[in-house]
Amino acid sequence: MTILLVTSSPRGDASHSTLLAMELTERLRRAHPDSVLVRRDLARDELPHINQHFAAGISTPAERRTAEQEHAIAVSDAAAGEVLAADIIVIATGIINFNVSSTLKSWLDHVTRSGLTFRYTESGPEGLVKNKKVYLVVASGGVYSEGPAAALDHAVPYMKSILAFMGMTDVEVIRIEGVAMGAEAEQEAVSRARGLVSEFAIAA
Repeated sequence: MTILLVTSSPRGDASHSTLLAMELTERLRRAHPDSVLVRRDLARDELPHINQHFAAGISTPAERRTAEQEHAIAVSDAAAGEVLAADIIVIATGIINFNVSSTLKSWLDHVTRSGLTFRYTESGPEGLVKNKKVYLVVASGGVYSEGPAAALDHAVPYMKSILAFMGMTDVEVIRIEGVAMGAEAEQEAVSRARGLVSEFAIAA
């Protein structure tokens, strides 16, 4: 079994999403002692934004690509390959300006590839990344799961939509929300999230 951990917060050790995702990952590894962990830290090792070399390279036969195109596609292939090879995927992000981090969005642009992680058919698009378990760990300063700010949460709905588009529909969400609303609210948010981590790890 392979576990892919994708973190994206620029806050390092102060990041709630990263810390809880790492905690979940360690508990999943204990539940699956023979598992292999693949770590992709998008804050420390950012993927480049897709550019003209990527756009041209994906529609150019490999033997005709320029060196720049070849590099762009190799970066994308590596990221997509990690997704395809994983059995369990843990993705961590903060909600930044109501959406995921830009580093995570860039990763998604690289791994959401026609003919690789999805394909178009006569009956519409079909996801090719199937039989995966995904855990989405999301931290936010405010509360977006319910209440008046719920309409501003473009992160979780987007992530669930793009993952489903690639075929990943078995998705559990762990929210650490309201962490900017005072020390007590922050502590309660982390405690609730740890409860879910424990619950999901036991069920794994």
